[in-house]
Amino acid sequence: MSENADRDELGLPGATDGLHRRTKLAIVGAGAVGSTIAYAALMRGAARTVALYDINTAKVEAEALDLGHGVQFMPMAEVVGSDDMAVCAGSDVVVITAGAKQKPGQTRIDLAEATIALVSKLLPPLVEIAPHAVYLMVTNPVDIVTYAALKISQLPPAQLFGSGTVLDSSRLRYLIAQHTGVAVQNVHAYVAGEHGDTELPLWSSATIGAVPLLDWNGIGGRGQLTAEVRDQIAHEVVDSVYRIIAGKGATNYAVALASSRIIEAVINDEQRILPVSSLLDGYYGISDVCLSVPTLVGRDGAGDRLQVPMSADELAGLRRSAQSLATVARRLGF
Repeated sequence: MSENADRDELGLPGATDGLHRRTKLAIVGAGAVGSTIAYAALMRGAARTVALYDINTAKVEAEALDLGHGVQFMPMAEVVGSDDMAVCAGSDVVVITAGAKQKPGQTRIDLAEATIALVSKLLPPLVEIAPHAVYLMVTNPVDIVTYAALKISQLPPAQLFGSGTVLDSSRLRYLIAQHTGVAVQNVHAYVAGEHGDTELPLWSSATIGAVPLLDWNGIGGRGQLTAEVRDQIAHEVVDSVYRIIAGKGATNYAVALASSRIIEAVINDEQRILPVSSLLDGYYGISDVCLSVPTLVGRDGAGDRLQVPMSADELAGLRRSAQSLATVARRLGF
């Protein structure tokens, strides 16, 4: 029996069959979000190699060592960490979590400018060593940073995109499920637009089971979704992140799980519909801006966008969100 066959049979690193093919995920930034994405991806078996890169040598090596000690209890994988960017070479997916920390009194535009300055230093050498990887931006403000990253990297629009409103959509589904008393897996609803204050739930296309959400009358008269309730839920979707940050200083668990789901869609070529932030071109008349709409995500990255039916109010809201993002991008020189 060949060495590779031995490895395939035992499920060891180096196996080449089907699910055990050599897949590699690189995560740039070993902070709270980056290290938790690594943990979530390892627990879900998203890749056979997970590489962490950070300029803080002690931090990145410690995170990799801590994760590596738990590999026995996960799907087989290899974990490496380094302050040398070469650790990202040969990756299938590169996730960028590194970004500037928001300082007291700093505006959203100031934060975007500082993060873009950091990304402009990271991206060119990353693209040089991992030219075929799909790049996922998970750093805020994600839509503006994604747009700038495309300009900086000159990568095809499908190959680089942002995590967008995947997490926001998960929050929306969670809150709908909590109110109606059904399993969250039976709720199908998207948040579109900016990952931020101008985002909007797409109520008119949402369903609970096979029932259009706007026709939902509750179960036994309980859990009705009136306009007032929907407004409260939409507010909570946006406000919840501020509550989490106020209580613990950062969000990391849910964003890591959302990111790992995007990573799997790429590595496994799932063609999964996810509301990621990508460069739009003629989507309901919206072009040259990165924002979130339901998108097919697979091995080549962000593919076709779904022309989701929208009400006049939803379409107007999406266009306002696009205009807001475009204005910020222009102010930053992009």
